[in-house]
Amino acid sequence: MHVLGINALFHDPAAALLTDGRVVAAAEEERFSRRKHGKRPVPFSAWELPEQSARWCLEQAGLTPADLDAVAYSYDPSLARPAEQLGLDDPWDHLRQEYARRAPGFLAEALPGLDPAKVRFVPHHVAHAASAGAVSPYPDCAVLVLDGRGECGSHLAGRYTNRELTVLGTQQLPDSLGLFYEDLTQHLGFLRSSDEFKVMALASYGTPRFADRLRAYVHADDRGGFRARPVPWAELVPPRPAGGAWDRDHADLAASAQLCLEEAMLALARWLRERTGEDVLTLAGGVALNCVANTRLWRESGFRHVWVQPAAGDAGTALGAAAHVAGQKDTLEPMATAALGRGWSDAELRGWLERAAVPYEEPADIAETAAETLAADGIVAWFQGRSEYGPRALGHRSLLAHPGRAENVERLNAVKGREEFRPVAPMVLAERAAELFDGPLPSPHMLFVHDVAAGWKDRIPAVVHVDGTARIQTVDRTREPLVARVIDGFERRTGLPVVVNTSLNTAGRPMVDDPRDALECFGSAPVDLLVLGPFAIRRGRAFA
Repeated sequence: MHVLGINALFHDPAAALLTDGRVVAAAEEERFSRRKHGKRPVPFSAWELPEQSARWCLEQAGLTPADLDAVAYSYDPSLARPAEQLGLDDPWDHLRQEYARRAPGFLAEALPGLDPAKVRFVPHHVAHAASAGAVSPYPDCAVLVLDGRGECGSHLAGRYTNRELTVLGTQQLPDSLGLFYEDLTQHLGFLRSSDEFKVMALASYGTPRFADRLRAYVHADDRGGFRARPVPWAELVPPRPAGGAWDRDHADLAASAQLCLEEAMLALARWLRERTGEDVLTLAGGVALNCVANTRLWRESGFRHVWVQPAAGDAGTALGAAAHVAGQKDTLEPMATAALGRGWSDAELRGWLERAAVPYEEPADIAETAAETLAADGIVAWFQGRSEYGPRALGHRSLLAHPGRAENVERLNAVKGREEFRPVAPMVLAERAAELFDGPLPSPHMLFVHDVAAGWKDRIPAVVHVDGTARIQTVDRTREPLVARVIDGFERRTGLPVVVNTSLNTAGRPMVDDPRDALECFGSAPVDLLVLGPFAIRRGRAFA
């Protein structure tokens, strides 16, 4: 059975393909269109479909649209109500709903040969839930979904038993933890539905002195739900103009909102643990990308294990919708990797380099070449294998650097054009992680924060955030042998079993996806070495 999943309505359009219950391919439209997040989450963009990523998913499997058994669309307009009835200020939402109702016809136009009768609407939060509980390594688990909004709600709590969902609770709009955090993001001068992670980073520089006042607007109830209504932010702190300087008030407001979010999430998780008795909590929805809150759930909720969908935002609902539909007939297999996007053979990569007329080398051991450059404090653009599904660079489309030099944080932020307060992350071999970091292990998808051991903070300062934590990625050498050998080679030269890993892109641009993107990024950013598969391109030679 072939099921294509589609996310299109709000933001982060994406496509995913399951065949006989196995995830074959998944990709976000932004990686093809080169528009960050694919589009803005406004009603006038709701008609836009992930046409390129959908076509690529089919090509990857050697299918045509006529071969599909179903197309799963991650929103069900029959469940929606007018925005004014939901307490939302969204006067054009009716246009969004009309586009959703017409999605089968739009999809048939975008994918010639598709029978529109094969399109199945999947409730938005059910799709989020399936992206976590249905394809996690745990067939029996609790599932918690939190985001901005779906049809009428912003939250789902449930339980998967043998990968089948039972819904135990929902929260109706206008209460929304996701919209609460989005509103703050906009008030602090960042781009809403995009830059929420910047608020999380800024929160570490502040103290939660506004938390008591915010709790009047945002708090959990005792029934597995919560209240989260619009906050008069300007009464607390004046808005920060976009691009303006931030001060202590802005950081304190971020810290206060972050604390209130964590408290509400923790109460919801504890309620769910009490209701289900499960040992495993799975998470999805945009709020689940808040790795600080995720770690607090791991420490304090009572669950032994917490698993977060790597593409926890709306892009992941393409996978979840497909999994929900496929699971009704097929036995679902766990999602084995986030490396579900495009990849190229060595011969194809060589062809790109020849066409670009770029001088390149093919060293005997590309891992050692990268490790040598890193040990000499060079920055390495690392392009290997299939691209990642979700917002985190996990060793396939990464910028790597030396963690032992504190100035490398500013250096990398300058390369990428990022704010100075944003941290960069460490990659560490899974078997070494517990020596350096305290937190949930393994952590292969960079979705938790870990306390850095006292003896290591001064040795790897580039990856230690202002609060003494690091958002780590653990590397399993059986799954990622090439990355593991880079880390091994770097440690032999420096004594440090860690390298810096941040996404291969520049500010406002999607992560690098194809070889052209990699070459363009290399050409525009001060990177010392581009590793493209087995090939090495050095800045001094490429731009001599």
